[in-house]
Amino acid sequence: MPRFYSDTSREDDKWSLPDCEVFWTDDLESDCGELLPPGWYYWWCLPGCMPDSDPFGPFGSEEDAIADCRDSVDC
Repeated sequence: MPRFYSDTSREDDKWSLPDCEVFWTDDLESDCGELLPPGWYYWWCLPGCMPDSDPFGPFGSEEDAIADCRDSVDC
């Protein structure tokens, strides 16, 4: 899964890690056991760790999912 920074100003900080993942799925099950609609999703997740949030989506493209995440960050 491609990782990205929710806050692009942290990309050049050598001590910072990407804090989100974006992914396509057509068979993701929610916590309630329901299948989520197919599409692009993102969630908060540091490398090597379990996700810190539920998935957000679906979105029509990878770029739309990343843009939504970055729009939701108060920088």
